[in-house]
Amino acid sequence: MASTPIKQVTGKGVFVSGDDIDTDRIIPARFMKCITFDGLGEYLFHDVRKTESGAAKQHNLNDPRFANASIILSGNNFGCGSSREHAPQSIHRAGYNAIIAGSFAEIFFGNSTNLGVLCVIASDVDRQVLADAIERNPDLEITIDIEDHQIHYGDQFIKCDIKPGARESLLNGTYDPLDELLQGVASVTKVTDALPYMQQS
Repeated sequence: MASTPIKQVTGKGVFVSGDDIDTDRIIPARFMKCITFDGLGEYLFHDVRKTESGAAKQHNLNDPRFANASIILSGNNFGCGSSREHAPQSIHRAGYNAIIAGSFAEIFFGNSTNLGVLCVIASDVDRQVLADAIERNPDLEITIDIEDHQIHYGDQFIKCDIKPGARESLLNGTYDPLDELLQGVASVTKVTDALPYMQQS
């Protein structure tokens, strides 16, 4: 059974500035003691959003104007550092469905795509134009269309790119590796049923 195909993602945006945002900044290691990924969204960018006492810092992710955002706009080499899967999980569970950046770390990109979190690349100039538009109008509706390789906002658009393999898997709904495993259940059952030591006496 395939996942729901993703051809475009629409939502409001929030600009998280900076290049080389690593996975430890996205989700600090001390919050990775959980048995499941549930609740990780609460700790997204915790150390840049909170002081040691827990008070909110001045940050776009704390700004009420961007409270309903579901698309992150950021810099180059997003998701670098360790390969922790918790980073894209925290983004996903915080309610973000897409990330627009200048480039992505390879493993982070793959883990995000497996979750159905769309990661697209746009130029520095175009991302700055979009960041300015979001700042002027936090309620601006943004649509990332991976079929047309375009990001639409208002009556304007900028170009974006995505790796062909990821694009195909998103469009076809084959991005979740668990689906592929489940498709093989019948074959696995057939093999196990034929094993003598699996027979009930």
